[in-house]
This record gives sequence, C-alpha cells and structure tokens, in this order.
Amino acid sequence: MKIGISKVLSMLFLSAFSLAVNADTQINVVGLFSGSAVLMINGSGPQTLRAGQTVNGVKLVSADSTSATLLVEGKRKVLGMGQAASIGGAPSAENNAPVKLFADSRGHFFGNMSVNGVSLKYLVDTGASAVSMNSADAKFAKIDYLKGQKSQSSTANGLTDVY
Repeated sequence: MKIGISKVLSMLFLSAFSLAVNADTQINVVGLFSGSAVLMINGSGPQTLRAGQTVNGVKLVSADSTSATLLVEGKRKVLGMGQAASIGGAPSAENNAPVKLFADSRGHFFGNMSVNGVSLKYLVDTGASAVSMNSADAKFAKIDYLKGQKSQSSTANGLTDVY
C-alpha cells in the first residue's frame, strides 16, 4: 500500500474546530477504574479524580472500566477510554466575528485557527466534500487519531489510510 508523506485524517474538521473555539473546558479520558478516572483537563497533566470529586470545574459523577460520567458547566457527558470532549457555554461575541481571508500569490485562501489550544494554519477548499488534517498537526493538537475508525481514501497520490 502506498502511503504519502503523511497520513490524512478524514474527519468533520469544521465541527471539531467550532467546538474548540467555543469550548470553555476540554477533557480527555486517559484512565478508567471502578470509582475513579484519570483525566487531562484543559491540557493539564493527568489528574486522578474519584467519584464526587471536582477539579477545574469538572465533576466526576461515576466511573467504571468502560466509561466516566462527568458534570461540566451543568452538562452531563459520558466518555470512554481515550475519548475527548470540549464542553462550553454559548460562543462569545468575539467568536462570532466575521473572518477575513486573503488569497496568496497562487490564489489559495489560508487562515489560522486553534484546536485544543494549539495554533494551526488551514486552507479553505470551497469545493471539498470532506475536510482533513495531517498526522503531524493532529499529534501537535493532542488528537489521538489512531483510536479513530480506520478507512481508506483515494488521493492524487493513490490510496491512503484515513481515520
């Protein structure tokens, strides 16, 4: 199988981007046990919470070896091992501001965005039927794409693995 310079992530990237921009709290589940969970909250190092305990506005309601039930900003969220979520209130007025993009010398439109607190550059493709991100950017933004569903996509360089 021919793989290009980097694996491509096929995902609903604009949805993920929207959550990251508007989110107040980002949570990643890195360990699950009966009655406790190991969480990374807003990019912090791993923290062990016991049922009923609250850290940085995240309350662990319950946990077992398959999932953690969390209460964040009044919202209940159930996450499994390796899953992450961005949970927040309504977007601020700043996040609803128009975005101005300008074409480069080749006519491509680029912008800057933040995913999980990491600044990334993006290219606008108005004719795209899917959006993607390369594996290096995903790793930089702390996205464990290898835990996603593996598939294949046809690109200009041939077939490549996507998640």
